[in-house]
Amino acid sequence: MKLILASSSPRRKELLKKISDNFNVIESDFDEEKIEFSSNVPRYVMTLAEGKARSSLEKIMNEEKYSKLKKSGALIIGCDTVVEIDKSILGKPNNNDEAIMMLKKLSGKKHRVYSGIALVNSLTGEVRSDFACTEVMFSKLSDSEIIKYVNSGESIDKAGAYGIQGKAAVFVEEIQGCYYNIVGLPLNKLYKMIMEMGVNLD
Repeated sequence: MKLILASSSPRRKELLKKISDNFNVIESDFDEEKIEFSSNVPRYVMTLAEGKARSSLEKIMNEEKYSKLKKSGALIIGCDTVVEIDKSILGKPNNNDEAIMMLKKLSGKKHRVYSGIALVNSLTGEVRSDFACTEVMFSKLSDSEIIKYVNSGESIDKAGAYGIQGKAAVFVEEIQGCYYNIVGLPLNKLYKMIMEMGVNLD
């Protein structure tokens, strides 16, 4: 069964290659804005992940160019990552001002990175959802450090306005949990879920 990643994220594509080279990308058109956050972060990220997976499933079922894939079947992977601090959610900043604000919130504090994963079997309709959480401790950052980092351009497409795999690595004092979850795809969790769905990765 073919793996389908419902994301155009270059980081998630690179991470998924550590599990299998046999996958395609069918980007989700899911509107994340229609899902309201109601204080339960795991439920929120899993709902978003499933919405993304189902959006890609709809393309497979309805678009002619995916007719072969529709017949052979696919396991669709949806994923969503957010940062939570002080009971508030930080997604991707829309501009540099938002990125600066987010990094100031994270400065000198511990925060949590949550990723929701949803797997959908296109043949059976079976859905399996789970989440991963990693605690991250940031050093105290000066305004000049924050502005320099934001001006590097790394912040814009990342939850919480930073990428641990990039220049923001020097901000991190300590992590507890899965490193790859912070990058955007908790590999150990995902691998186990794929195995539980009975998919052969050879």
